[in-house]
Amino acid sequence: MNQLNHPADVIVDEQTHSIIIADRGNRRVIQWLNQSQQILIDNIDCSRLAMDKHGYLYVADVAKNEVRRWKMGEYNNEGIIVAGGNGKGNRLNQLNIPTFMFVDEDQSVYVSDQNNHRVMKWRKYAKEGTLVAGGNGCGESLNQLSYPERVLVDDLSQIYVADCWNHRIMRWYEGKEEGEIVVGGNGEGDQSNQLNRPRGLSFDEEGNLYVGDYRNHRIEKFEIIL
Repeated sequence: MNQLNHPADVIVDEQTHSIIIADRGNRRVIQWLNQSQQILIDNIDCSRLAMDKHGYLYVADVAKNEVRRWKMGEYNNEGIIVAGGNGKGNRLNQLNIPTFMFVDEDQSVYVSDQNNHRVMKWRKYAKEGTLVAGGNGCGESLNQLSYPERVLVDDLSQIYVADCWNHRIMRWYEGKEEGEIVVGGNGEGDQSNQLNRPRGLSFDEEGNLYVGDYRNHRIEKFEIIL
């Protein structure tokens, strides 16, 4: 119980001041609080975690190609499917390797649908998602993505995507057919204007963007023009 096996993600529950871990190799989600541990969700291929402002926990299940939501403290059930859950595929009600998620103020869930090379937005109680980035096959055109990783949405509803295999960070506006390159896009490399398989994204309070430049073994900070 006090060991982990290939932990894939971790988030902080600010309400309980605990940490929640996607213990993927052990197929479980666990909570650590004051050096004590408990299993929250068992028998799940948990790749990524997210939490909304109401304290609901979201878990991406790669094996089932779905995202489920649990209310904090109520883990003795199967949760509620909020994205996917209709088998592997590329229809609007399907996912194919869901990874990173972002949950907005309205509890809409943005999912990096990795093997479909797209980002989908699932509104609360929706039966299918809305395409908000990519979805035109794997490629490097401005209307395409290649194995997207982290997705973030800012206060202006602009969608930022770590376009991993294209070595760039893209910004999309919902309803637009193309995105724009905000970082990288100059091929794979380690120069100041290049990235190499970026995976992580984070904003600070001043709006600076931090990028986990995976294969360059570095974290970079960028000032983004809105």
